[in-house]
Amino acid sequence: MPPSPSSFEVAIIGGGPAGLIAAEVLSRAGLVVIVYDRMPSVGRKLLMAGRGGLNLTHSEDFGRFVARYAEARPKLEPLIEAFRPEDLRAWCEGLGQETFVGSSGRVFPKAFKASPLLRAWLARLDERGVRFALRHRWQGWDDEGRLIFTDAAGAPVQARPDATILALGGASWPRLGSDGTWADLLAQRGIAVSALRPANMGFLCPWSEIMRSRHEGEPLKRIALTFEGATVRGEAIVTRDGIEGGAVYALSARLRDAIAQDGSALLHIDLRPDLSHEALLKKLSLPRKGQSASTFLRKSAGLSPVGIALLREASPALPGEPGALARLIKAVPLRLTGTKSLDRAISSAGGVPFSELDEHLMLRRMPGVFVAGEMLDWEAPTGGYLLQATFVTGLAAARGVLARLRIPDAALTLKPPSATRQT
Repeated sequence: MPPSPSSFEVAIIGGGPAGLIAAEVLSRAGLVVIVYDRMPSVGRKLLMAGRGGLNLTHSEDFGRFVARYAEARPKLEPLIEAFRPEDLRAWCEGLGQETFVGSSGRVFPKAFKASPLLRAWLARLDERGVRFALRHRWQGWDDEGRLIFTDAAGAPVQARPDATILALGGASWPRLGSDGTWADLLAQRGIAVSALRPANMGFLCPWSEIMRSRHEGEPLKRIALTFEGATVRGEAIVTRDGIEGGAVYALSARLRDAIAQDGSALLHIDLRPDLSHEALLKKLSLPRKGQSASTFLRKSAGLSPVGIALLREASPALPGEPGALARLIKAVPLRLTGTKSLDRAISSAGGVPFSELDEHLMLRRMPGVFVAGEMLDWEAPTGGYLLQATFVTGLAAARGVLARLRIPDAALTLKPPSATRQT
């Protein structure tokens, strides 16, 4: 007779979305699950993401969706296929949190925040007997292979589970729990870890004092950014030392890598992407009638004060010839000289390469130890892609544990009975 699921104990280290979804899968299967986290509460980064509405996933075509993961697509696509964006929405709604699709195609809970979802989720886990060991900092393994923690008082705590899932996050926003110190612990066990780098972050550029003092915090709306042939429409924000925002994040991986290689990157900003060059040229060819340059640009080209200031950053003496001025407005050059720090990035790149893992996300060198979430070496733009991959890797790692312990999960589902897959 096979062993009962309740005879197995699984340790999940990290109480973010990847760890919590793994705990849900395993507890549904009847295993004893203990979630360890160094913080006093779990889901802190999820709550932080919820301040912006909690972008769960995206509603776009599946092929386009998985293409967002670039080099990691071959590894992530089958995992996402097993738990697609519509499945994540159904799971969320099964917790009593209805979702909606925004005008950009992004998916949000109707509550537009994370706290109701997290409360319902933790209540479900509590009902299923999931235990939480909070204020426990993971210290690696001892010589006998036991997990080592220190508790809130600094006292050592040991555990010898039947399987372990590592879901400690990346290294962005370390005050919320994911500080990246696990990289050294894995390296000590011979596990290769790609260097952790900022992702979906802002960039540094040498603003003039006028730009800093007058326009810090102002948005650049309805713009288009172009770098190395890739163009993204959206918005950005001028910061005291650079630029950030959704459109910037979409190009951040390319910009970051270019700066690492060349020391800087030249970004071009189209301040009026809704107007063709010809249409803009026609507006700029109208008589000025004694208007100042700023007034003329505001009235004829529809530029905001911060947009006009950006033009002057690139060309203090604005071109007088309408054609040259139109070309500048359609492609304002902005030299980026560095990235904002990793601890302020939305997410991080780098981590455990998929080559270190089997098809179940188990470390090849450490049987019984699985890795999920942002610890893995993948990155994606904002727009729901980050959370979707975090959920699916947590789910995949949990199912990997079930496969290793030979516990069937064929009947296991995270969807409510009424949920049906959209085609």
